[in-house]
Amino acid sequence: MAATPQWLRWAKTLQAVAQNGLTFAKDPFDVERYEQVRQVAAEMLSAGSGVEPERILSLLEKEVGYCTPKVDTRAAVFNEAGEMLFVQERSDGLWSLPGGWADPNQSAAECVAREVREESGFDVRVTKLAAVFDRSKHPHEPPFASHVYKIFFLCEITGGKASATLETEQCGFFAEDAIPPLSLSRITPGQVARLFEYHRNPALAADFD
Repeated sequence: MAATPQWLRWAKTLQAVAQNGLTFAKDPFDVERYEQVRQVAAEMLSAGSGVEPERILSLLEKEVGYCTPKVDTRAAVFNEAGEMLFVQERSDGLWSLPGGWADPNQSAAECVAREVREESGFDVRVTKLAAVFDRSKHPHEPPFASHVYKIFFLCEITGGKASATLETEQCGFFAEDAIPPLSLSRITPGQVARLFEYHRNPALAADFD
C-alpha cells in the first residue's frame, strides 16, 4: 500500500474543513475565513503538484455540500480463455478497466454495467463485489485532491460486441502475463493481479482497506 504524502493529507483536510464550513456557515466573517482556508488548500495542492493555484481553486470552488469521498466503479470482465477486458483511454493512450465515476439514481452495480457498455460495447451481468479500495492507499499516479473510494466488480458478458467509443480508442482481452501499459490514475498492477485471483477463486471474500 502506498502512503499518502503528508502535504496532500494536510491539503485534503483543509479543503474538507473549508467545504463543510462554507456549507453551513451563516456569518459573512466565517464565510470569508473558510474561503481563506480553501485558498491555502489550493496553494498547497499547487505547490505539491505543479498545477497553477488558480486552476486548482476553480476546481475546489465547484465542490459544494458536505465533503464526502467520490466513488469510482470498475469492472473486471473475463472471457472464456480467462483473459480480462481492458479499454484504451483516449485521454492518455493507456489502458484501464472499464469504469468511471458513479452517477446518481443508479446503484454501483448499475453504474459499472453502464460504463462497460459505453466504453467497450459489451453488455454484462455483474456477478460479485470484489473490492472496495481507498485510492489514497494504493500507488495511483497522480494523487487526487478529492478522496476516492474505488469499487471493483466481477462481471460476465451477456451480449454486445467490441467497439470504440467517445472515451476509448479500443478494447481488448489480455492474459495475466501480457497486460498492456496501464493508466495508473485509474488502475494499478496490484489491483489487476488481485482481480485475476478473484477470477480463479470466486469464493474469495471481498477485499477492503
